[in-house]
Amino acid sequence: MRGRSRHTSPGSRPRRRAPWSRHRRGRRTADRVSGADRYTAGTSDVVILGAGAAGLSLADRLTRAGGATVTVVEPPDGPLRPPERRWCFWDTEADDVEPAVRASWSRLRIHAPDGGATTVEPHPLRYRMLGSAAFERLVHARLDASPRARVVRAVAGTVRAVGDGAEVRCSVPDGRELTLRARLVFDSRPLPALPPARTTLLQHFCGWFVRTAAGRFDPGVADLMDFRVPQPRHGLAFGYVLPLASDHALVEYTEFSRAPLTPAAYAAALSHYSRKVLGLHAFTVEATEHGVIPMTDARFPRRIEPGVFRIGTAGGATRPSTGYTFAAVRRQSRAIAEGLRDGSTTVPAPHGRRALAMDAVLLRALDTGRIDGPAYFTRLFRTTPAERILRFLDGATSPREEFGIGLRGPVLPMLRTAAELPFLPRREHPAAAPVNEPEKNRR
Repeated sequence: MRGRSRHTSPGSRPRRRAPWSRHRRGRRTADRVSGADRYTAGTSDVVILGAGAAGLSLADRLTRAGGATVTVVEPPDGPLRPPERRWCFWDTEADDVEPAVRASWSRLRIHAPDGGATTVEPHPLRYRMLGSAAFERLVHARLDASPRARVVRAVAGTVRAVGDGAEVRCSVPDGRELTLRARLVFDSRPLPALPPARTTLLQHFCGWFVRTAAGRFDPGVADLMDFRVPQPRHGLAFGYVLPLASDHALVEYTEFSRAPLTPAAYAAALSHYSRKVLGLHAFTVEATEHGVIPMTDARFPRRIEPGVFRIGTAGGATRPSTGYTFAAVRRQSRAIAEGLRDGSTTVPAPHGRRALAMDAVLLRALDTGRIDGPAYFTRLFRTTPAERILRFLDGATSPREEFGIGLRGPVLPMLRTAAELPFLPRREHPAAAPVNEPEKNRR
């Protein structure tokens, strides 16, 4: 979204030499590596592990910025490669990813539990959806066109600091071992388990891409939250509809709760929402998707060891209160590229401390049942300008704006929750980190 770097603009102070420049001067740019040579030429300025939203976004930014040689390690075809996913975000413009955007909406709608609808237009922001396959093709084409970038199909293993850089041990498809060396390594691979937290909810969902015999959807409006569904004991649940045409849409059931549902339970919830709530009596399911995203106040370290950093969901890019990730990934990638250009290797936090503190309060209040989630979000969209809400959810509002938004919520339960948080222990969550970066990475 709005990529605010920690560093000043190039003209505001003398630029420091980029961290890779001292061993690149006097040499030509990195050779284009292909075929068998790909597995012997193992040195570059930057190695990026994982080719999801975070890895590809950073590779794209660094390649277009120029200067650094970049190696992206992505798993070969097989079970380690995630299925097609959809990522959604809002922004004023998205020229860098526009070719991969499948659809966008200028209006959003919230349905209250009693059926009342609130339609908002968050101008100048638009809500966009892009597919992971299209995004991958777009970034790969840019990487292929650059003499300073390459993609290696391999399974990344251990990463360790070595000298003034780091090395990555990989296994290539034919079984050979490959060692990649770089000054900097950015690891976007999912964590095996979530860090300890005071509160952890999971955003889990299942969606159908449906086709109806006649036009049943308004392609100009996305239903962001439809609370006309049964609510769980802890957290909240809602429907979600992204119309792709008048007869084609993604229809989804989503919960913020402590544990995922069974496949049968998702199917029952989706069938109820599609047939009873939306009134889609005759439709065909053309594709399905599902995913699990952590919503947690856990602390995600970004620096693993000298020269090795975590990015993406593994580095805390998922917004705890919403599950959205793609916008934060874009901001962080832009900031990293600008920092490296100016000679800094600091990876900025994906979200500010104030935003994370507010998220921790909201998660705890939802989990304890102190606030009514559907009522809270419905009131928020009814009483606050939509553009301000989206900036608030993106961590781009001022303290004064946030204070005004807070007054529109259940003040006393929120204050009680904020007062108890410092005394709560952080515990490990039994669920593993998400297997994929799905549609709500979509978010």
